[in-house]
Amino acid sequence: MYMAAKSIKYLLAAAFSLFLTTFGTVTFAQAQPVQSDASHKEEKLDPAKIIMDHIKDAHEFHFFTAGSFHATIPLPVIIYSAGKGVSVFSSSHFGHEGEEAYNGYKLTEAKEIVAEDGSKVYDFSITKNVVQMIIALALLFLLMNGIAKKYKKGIGVTTAPTGWQNAVEPVITFVRDEVAKPNLGKKWVKYMPYLLTVFFFILINNLFGLLPGSANVTGNTAFTAVLGIVSLVVILFSTNGHFWAHIFWPPGVPIFVKVILIPIELLGVLVIKPAALIIRLFANMVAGHIIILSFISLIFIFGAMAKGAGWGFSPISILFTVFIYFIELLVAFIQAFIFTNLTAVFIGQAFEGGHDDVNGHADAVII
Repeated sequence: MYMAAKSIKYLLAAAFSLFLTTFGTVTFAQAQPVQSDASHKEEKLDPAKIIMDHIKDAHEFHFFTAGSFHATIPLPVIIYSAGKGVSVFSSSHFGHEGEEAYNGYKLTEAKEIVAEDGSKVYDFSITKNVVQMIIALALLFLLMNGIAKKYKKGIGVTTAPTGWQNAVEPVITFVRDEVAKPNLGKKWVKYMPYLLTVFFFILINNLFGLLPGSANVTGNTAFTAVLGIVSLVVILFSTNGHFWAHIFWPPGVPIFVKVILIPIELLGVLVIKPAALIIRLFANMVAGHIIILSFISLIFIFGAMAKGAGWGFSPISILFTVFIYFIELLVAFIQAFIFTNLTAVFIGQAFEGGHDDVNGHADAVII
């Protein structure tokens, strides 16, 4: 069995080497006729730039390009500078690639608006991340408000749930039974509205980010930072005197150890815990998008070597892309759960062990 596996490994290595050698020779042969820059100038494929352009925020929604036609939805630009005051115009004035200047402003390669004269610019534009968050908030409000009205009418209480209520109710009970109650004990009711809001808001934005042409909102550090800071505020307001007494004067340790431990404990509360929430969500959502776009880019990379290689690798690339896409659907739910669960854990730690909370949540998870 071992020898068979070893033989297959060598066979695959040989086949891959032959593949690279063959197409490398074809590419080299095609590259021999050198044309002057004046007559022919082909733009070199830059997969890294293409990938970063797709996952970054922008001033337009770009769906596809067919020849010279670009299917985009331009968004309003709202900027302020001391010399010109407030300027409002469409992002289409910058051109598709941001190569054109307008009204004394231009768009950099990093998709930032700057003044041509170098003066300070304050950008209040409605970017695609902002638009998508507004859509997610509207959808969250409509969805939850509709379900709440059904519960008020007794649907789902005295009778069986209907419509979206069927899909959402198991998720709500899951957050209640697996996140809130184990980590928050008898105080779980107080924090359920916040935990549910965070879970569904992240989940909706995660799912929207998987649609072609949409914004990768949860892969933006500004978005995850705000969520992390809001959770930090909730955590700090949940603390008690017992918690801070243990932070500033840890019991049962020598004084010289306390001098080292106190700054570490403060950093853990004020920096490390919110950073764990912020970086975990950002990194996982960006990684998934980069992997999907990388598999798609491989088609064009092999196609630049030889058209046969591009067409031959296309089915493999598409299969891997579809597989990772379904994995990302699972990750969208997992990351919403992890962020919500860690928030509940940190809140539970904030009031754990207080004199008014004896046996309140003895089963709290410590991470």
